[in-house]
Amino acid sequence: QVQLVESGGGLVQAGGSLRLSCAVSGDIFSINAMDWYRQAPGKQRELVASISSGGRRNYADAVKGRFSISRDNAKNTVYLQMNSLKPEDTAVYYCKAEVVTINYDNYNFWGQGTQVTVSS
Repeated sequence: QVQLVESGGGLVQAGGSLRLSCAVSGDIFSINAMDWYRQAPGKQRELVASISSGGRRNYADAVKGRFSISRDNAKNTVYLQMNSLKPEDTAVYYCKAEVVTINYDNYNFWGQGTQVTVSS
């Protein structure tokens, strides 16, 4: 069993900042890529940012220069620092982790989602 618990969402005014966290726990041998996705009402889920086990980062064009993804491998936690937030960033944010379990199986696990609302 592997669990992902997200925190840090909320309501913020445009131009403000939020920091999301996602802690992974359970029967973990290792974690490969860790990603943040978001889904706005009526839209498809989209990749926001990803970070490899080695620290390589990728960002969606819409968030480059404003969002920063990081991870603490000792804590099995991934973060998303979101600055200069815009109303169009409003969405439910989900973390995803590619986990190698203690049985050496490789699965993608998702968090439950955390709401981010940016008011204009």
